[in-house]
Amino acid sequence: MSEKPSMDKDRRNWLIATSVVGGAGGAAAILPFVTSFEPSERAKAAGAPVEVDISGMKPDEIRTVEWRGKPVWILRRNPDQVKELAKLDGQLADPKSLRDPAALTPAYARNEYRSIKPEYLVVVGICSHLGCSPTAKLEAGPQPSLPNDWPGGFLCPCHGSTFDMAGRVYKNKPAPDNLEVPPHMYVSETKIIIGEDKKA
Repeated sequence: MSEKPSMDKDRRNWLIATSVVGGAGGAAAILPFVTSFEPSERAKAAGAPVEVDISGMKPDEIRTVEWRGKPVWILRRNPDQVKELAKLDGQLADPKSLRDPAALTPAYARNEYRSIKPEYLVVVGICSHLGCSPTAKLEAGPQPSLPNDWPGGFLCPCHGSTFDMAGRVYKNKPAPDNLEVPPHMYVSETKIIIGEDKKA
């Protein structure tokens, strides 16, 4: 009779030990499945949406993120730059993005701001001429390769195409279209999803 409690104790110790090992093994087995829900680098390159935190962005600040292997610029325009956009229509090839294919400008960006919120511009930083990458020339005024009344925007140094602060191409330039506005949406006041514009 005296051995029975000892056997029960041994059995209990074995049960605890095997439960711990089994639990650890189960956790190790499920971990790869949980982490597989996050988009891989390959998935991001193939077009998985990218979340961007824009909190803390100051006026005139531009950030670059990668989506589908392309640079996407997020520019926070200052109030004067936003006001200036309406004055440039006569100098632009397609001020309201009416001739842009739908793939280049979603319906919600077919306005003078080419954006959901006037303050923020989201565009792909690739020239529509030969795929060069323009440079930001946000400061207004005369600069090399730019007119004396330059209001700020982007310059493609390869062939001289110029774009305003909404990514709209100026008239008589090699670039045939405005800069692409990728599908995007705001999931909060400070977060943008690039690559998706339909709420579930």
